[in-house]
Amino acid sequence: MKHPPLANAELAVMELLWDADRLTARQLREQLYPAASRAQHGTVQRLLQRLEDKGFVDRDRDLPVHLFSAVITRRTYAGNQLESLADKLTGGSLAPLLTHLMEHKKISQAEVDRLRTILSDTPERGDQS
Repeated sequence: MKHPPLANAELAVMELLWDADRLTARQLREQLYPAASRAQHGTVQRLLQRLEDKGFVDRDRDLPVHLFSAVITRRTYAGNQLESLADKLTGGSLAPLLTHLMEHKKISQAEVDRLRTILSDTPERGDQS
């Protein structure tokens, strides 16, 4: 399932959930707005509701204080967004993106080696019988 792109504030919430696994709305508010008053609580609640409606976040209602967790992984989200970007800019091909990153030294040698391993272990598309 493809997920829509996240707004910056939604992505900030997801980053915290990806790093911490499960958090309360209060914990999220304290990390997102450390110097703010409780006035930001409504903002965090709205962000969580939007993320839940979009299928990014799950709310555990079994405890008196609800716990929120990410439904999709950071890697899945990033992959979906890269595919969407490739569809928009290069007709679905990731090769121009990879070429650009390699030419501008944005990919480490370890990452290049990992890509080579993945490519050598992947059967050719026409070879999937």
